[in-house]
Amino acid sequence: MIDLTINPDLTIKILTGFIKTELNRVGFKRTLMGVSGGIDSAVSLYLSAKALGPENVLAVRMPYRTSPQDTLEDAQAMIDDLGVQSMTVEITEMVDPLINHYENMTKLRAGNIMARMRMIVLYDQSVPFKGLVMGTSNKTEMLLGYSTIFGDSAVALQPIGDLYKTQVRQLAKALGVPDKVIQKAPSADLWAGQTDEGELGFTYAEVDKLLYLLVDQRYRPEDCVEEGFDQAFVERVMELMRRNHFKRVMPPIAKLSQRTIGYDFLYLRDWGT
Repeated sequence: MIDLTINPDLTIKILTGFIKTELNRVGFKRTLMGVSGGIDSAVSLYLSAKALGPENVLAVRMPYRTSPQDTLEDAQAMIDDLGVQSMTVEITEMVDPLINHYENMTKLRAGNIMARMRMIVLYDQSVPFKGLVMGTSNKTEMLLGYSTIFGDSAVALQPIGDLYKTQVRQLAKALGVPDKVIQKAPSADLWAGQTDEGELGFTYAEVDKLLYLLVDQRYRPEDCVEEGFDQAFVERVMELMRRNHFKRVMPPIAKLSQRTIGYDFLYLRDWGT
């Protein structure tokens, strides 16, 4: 039996402690993040407000001209509920010159441009706000590579990066995230009508169970097939994990010395914490 149930109270305690510890480690007390009105950014926002106090959290809405109005409204409802600081930065005029520069522009390229522009905005605002940029990616997305490198993956820390999407939903309920946000179809808000599951071709509920066996339980692909998963589905998920591993690690460094960053110079003790 595949059980992805978490202990919400213990998880909240661990993750709020993680946020405080990691910020203090590098001399920060504040954080900021992009808030889309979706469940992942909502959970990161609620955890950050609980860990640091709402006055030390900045929620940044960064709509494009095709962004649904309800995403802005849902984000604002959570901002009002928590009392965090907030700002809205429209990115249309920033990204359209590059998007319109190429006749053969695709939805994927345009979406990546938007994701990277949003991170530029966040890192720019991190300077006057004096905060670290908080990540909002979950374990499912990170394993499948469902992110934009140097876009939504370019953050200082990832509080929910070890929670599968179905576990994020459990945590959202415990944190008091509005039901409307929890039940909303997950979307990266990259183009009109875009949804995560529509692009991936399978549901998070399906793939979370498979990933749990492959990653947490160290099952072989053939073992997963024996457990009842379709072979083509297993092979596709394995290929996504393999092909997107580069997004989960720092750029490889050619090893020349006895202590190379990322290989031997790796642990917290190596940089004095």
